[in-house]
Parts: sequence; structure tokens; C-alpha cells
Amino acid sequence: MERTTADPLVGRLLDGRYRIESRIAGGGMATVYLALDIRLDRTVALKVMHRSLADDPAFVRRFIGEAKSVASLSHPNVVHVFDQGTDNDVVYLSMEYVPGRTLRDILRERGRLPAREALELMIPVLAALGAAHQAGMVHRDVKPENVLMTDDGRVKVVDFGLARAIEATNQTRTGVMIGTIGYMAPEQVTLGAADVRSDVYAAGIMLFELVTGQQPYDGQTPMAVAYRHVHDTVPAPSSVAHDVPPLIDTLVAHATAREPDDRPADATAMLVAAVDAHRMLPRTTNPPTGRHSRAHPSGAASMPMGGSVPQGASMPQAAPAHTLIQPRAEVPARRNGFKPNWFLVVLAAVMVVAVGLTGWFFSRPEYVAVPDLIGKNLALAEQNADGLGLMVKKVEGQYDEDVAEGLVLSTDPVAKAEVEKGTTITLVPSLGPKRVVVPKTAGMTGDDARAAIAGAGLTVGAVRRLANPQVERDKVIRTSPQVGEKVKEGSKVNIYVSAGLTMPDVAGMPKDEAARFLGEQGFPVQVNEVDDDAEPCTVIAQSPKAKSEVNSGTPTMITVARCATDFWNWFRGDNEARDDQQFSLVPGVIGKNVNDAKRDLEALGFKVKVHRLGNGGVVRFQRPLPNSERPPGTEVFLWQ
Repeated sequence: MERTTADPLVGRLLDGRYRIESRIAGGGMATVYLALDIRLDRTVALKVMHRSLADDPAFVRRFIGEAKSVASLSHPNVVHVFDQGTDNDVVYLSMEYVPGRTLRDILRERGRLPAREALELMIPVLAALGAAHQAGMVHRDVKPENVLMTDDGRVKVVDFGLARAIEATNQTRTGVMIGTIGYMAPEQVTLGAADVRSDVYAAGIMLFELVTGQQPYDGQTPMAVAYRHVHDTVPAPSSVAHDVPPLIDTLVAHATAREPDDRPADATAMLVAAVDAHRMLPRTTNPPTGRHSRAHPSGAASMPMGGSVPQGASMPQAAPAHTLIQPRAEVPARRNGFKPNWFLVVLAAVMVVAVGLTGWFFSRPEYVAVPDLIGKNLALAEQNADGLGLMVKKVEGQYDEDVAEGLVLSTDPVAKAEVEKGTTITLVPSLGPKRVVVPKTAGMTGDDARAAIAGAGLTVGAVRRLANPQVERDKVIRTSPQVGEKVKEGSKVNIYVSAGLTMPDVAGMPKDEAARFLGEQGFPVQVNEVDDDAEPCTVIAQSPKAKSEVNSGTPTMITVARCATDFWNWFRGDNEARDDQQFSLVPGVIGKNVNDAKRDLEALGFKVKVHRLGNGGVVRFQRPLPNSERPPGTEVFLWQ
């Protein structure tokens, strides 16, 4: 906590209600103070906007509106907003005071976190964002600094709506992007627009940082980082920290897809995926397991084998006394008057019982524990069982994704069960993973291909149309996986259907090259030059649209940025080039193998993006044109 008496607001009573006690923290847009609400006698956090914002009427109007919306949001993982107001030159927000630290503080202190712990932090964050999204709100500035950890371990998200209020200010009209550059989604950079999927993107970046200890992109300037968000794919966290499990890689990849439509629909959808991943991740420690006695058929706990009577065996019982000592009158006396010795009679009876007990003890069945045979070779499992005196019965095998063919899949009774020697145990062999052959569908209609795939026990995945003048329109070109491949039963098979001839995509190509190429393809071309901020003499639009299905000879119009524009002035203005910026010569790579050209350009510090015009592997066109000067990091476009 930043306590200072030099701050002029410390000690001031705002709006006749909030007495500012101390300064807690400061940021680029506001300063946070600890204050006492003297009306309700409660401690609150006051977020006071900086003077540059407070002087902007548009900001104040938007700020008040957003504060009212956020105040209606009630969720245990959202910092509650109590009130908002103005006091002369001060614009403030009264919020729930959350003693603790930010997630940024925890990252600085601990570095990267284990995957399971990272998800346990992200799940309440996503719950908070999900509640906001369902209420029609977008955070716009999701980052560790806006996640608070209370002293008792609760997670709270702060600053809902503040970024949206900032958008109303003059700062945004001067080209300042709102948000934190390291967490901004591509559409926030390029269009300045944000929706719930932008929050999902930022949450994905935050999860990446939690498990790796760093953000995915760095650069010498904020614009360099923004450029990478727009043009690069966020790397897998495991490429930075090798112990990050694949489940986290998948979660981050889905959340940080460059196209918003490819991300989870909102934070609630990402929350479901995060909870599922947390459930499947192994625990770092196993919970203690208690030892429970097995229930005896009578309901009493059974004794160990050494002191129990085997089930089904009858324990010989000593005869009752009245069967051993009978009335004297019923024992016949010898004629010579001999009287029986009753002690000897009783002793003989006891000996008979003892002999019976001894015979039972030495003839009782011997018990063994069923060995653990799962995963063992079937022949070795039989030998193991035979060595313990058990008989083996083999039944029809079953398919299994995890146990290879020829290994034991299960046993009956299960391992460690105690059975008599000579008992027959059942072994179920594994047939290994069940695989289905992808059927041949090339040349079929889409409906016939769907039926063939479903008939083979597979599922139809995506159906995509591809330009292919050699295959009749609406007929199947190929599938993925390809015909003849063995795949899991129920696997998805993507179908690629011929769109016949389609309009080539010449967007971004130099004007002359685009016109020449389209003419070679049999399309009459008309060129229309317009004033535009794009690179001069490059195609910015075309009609018919790229990839639309057309016939040979269809008239085509390409719209290009006016060529008369002073290119150097455009280039300097677009790239904010400085006088001391270094430039490199872009070599000519037309006619080279596209992979060789890409490697050569990247070796010079350029980024390369390849567009496919046909099936050839040779560079046909390039932009910037050969021998152009560009700074390192410039993107060079190649068409093959």
C-alpha cells in the first residue's frame, strides 16, 4: 500500500461522504485510495480518474453510464461497485475494498505456476467474465493487474467497463488503442472493436503467462507487439515450458485463435473447457485411502485367511454333553457285573472330535490371490496363472484404444481377489484399437459421399469447396483422411468438393501483375484506381469476389490504390519511420522455389506470407517489388 501525506487528496472528504485515508496504488488512468464511507461506516476503495480524463465531458458521461451498468453486476468473483460521483475536479468510483494482492504481484513473486494451479486461478476469472458477458458487458482490459487475490484466497476481477468509458475520450480520436497491448485481440488492434470473444482472447494470453511465466510476444515497441498479435499464431505454452500438459496447449490455442469466430463463444464456454481440463489433469498428490474390511456374507467383517473358516466348509462341533453322558440305566452292564468307566467314555468322545477337527484342518482348500495380468502378453498371463494353480478360460476379445492387441484387457475375478486353487479365471484379450478404412468417394456427389462415409462407421466432418477446373463442379475431389487410411471408428472425415473454376484471390498484388495474371486465366480485366491509404498500385478490391464460383470469360474489375501517390511519404506515414531507421533491400525471388525464397527472405529479417494461386511451387509474383527498400520485420508477400 502506497501511504503518503504528500498526495493532496489524502485527508480530503469527497462529496461530503468519503474521507480519503491513504493511497493504495496508481496507474495510467486512475489512482486508488483507501477511504471511509462516513455515512455507512465502511471501508471502501476509491478509484479516482486522472485529471486528463476528468476534464473530458464525453468521458464523464460514459463513465457514469458504465458505472451504473457495472453496479448491477452481482457475482462473488467481481469487485462490487457501490457508487460513482464527481466532486468539482474529481471523478471517482466507490468500490468494494479487497485487501490482498494482484495476480501480477503473485507472478512476480512466484514465477510460472503449475498447470492445475493456474486453472484454479483462471476458473473464477472466467466465471466473473462469463457473468458479465451474459449481462451484455465486455471487460476490454483483462490482465493480471485487474485480478485481485484476497487474503483468504478468493479471486476478484476489477475494472469492468472502464476501458469502454475511456473509448469516449479525445485520446481514442488521436489513434491511441484502449487496452493493454500484450493482451489485445487482433480485432482490437486492427479495428478498435471488442466483444466478448476479445475478453476470451485476453484470458487465453493470461493463461499462457500463468503457466510459462511470460507473455507470448515481446518487442522493442508496443506497435511491434500489436503487429505480432495480428499476424502471428500464439505459440503453444509447452514450446516455452516443456512440462505444460497438452490440455493447456489446446485451451490456449482455442482461446487465442486469430479469428474471433474460431474462439469459444464467450467466457462461459471457455469456463466449461477449463473446468473439464482441470478435471482431467492428474493431481500432484494422491488422496489417502483407508483400508476397509470386506463384508462377510453374514454381515460381519471377515477375518484374515489364517483365522477364518472357508465359505462352504462346516466346522465339526463337539457333541453336546447329553449325547456323551447318558443315564446309567441305558448303558448295558456286562454279565459279569463290570461297570463302565465314565471318564474313559468321555475321553474317547473328546478324542473322536479332535481327530475330526485335525482331519478338517489338513483337508481344507488352499486359497491364492488372482495375479494382476492386465496389460500382459496373453501367453505369459496363462503361464503366470498356471504357476499359481489356476485354470484359464479365454473368451472373445474386445477392441480397446489403450491396450494393444494380444494383451490382457480384463480378468474375472479381478486382480487380488482370493480364490481356491484350481479355480478357473477368465481372460479377455484386447483386439487393440478398432480401425475403419476410409472408403473411396472421389467422383461422387456430396450426398453419395456422405452416405458412403456413414456406412463405413465414420462421421462426416467439414465439407469444403475447392477450385478445381479438372473435376466436375459439385463432385468430390478427395477426403481427409485419404481413401484407404485406417482411422478410429466414428472419426470425422472431411470432404473436399470441386467448385469448378473460381475467381483467383489477387488482393494485395501489384496492379500490373494482377491484371496480367487474370488475363492469362481468361478473365477480361478492367482496372479502377481510387484514393486509399493502402500501398499505392496494389489491389484493394475485386469483382467478382475472390474464390467465388465463376465461368471462364467472366468480366472482372480490380480496384487499386492510386498509383500517383508519393510512395515514400505513404510508407513513412504508415510505418512511423524514423530518420535513423535501418533499411534492407528486398531481393527478387520470382521464379525461385517458394520454400527457398521464404528461407532467403527470413534470413534477411523479413517476415513472409505465401498466397497460393495454383498448384505450382514456384514464386510467380512478390510484393514489395524486387530491389525495394524496407525495414527489417516488414512482411513480404509471395504468390505461387
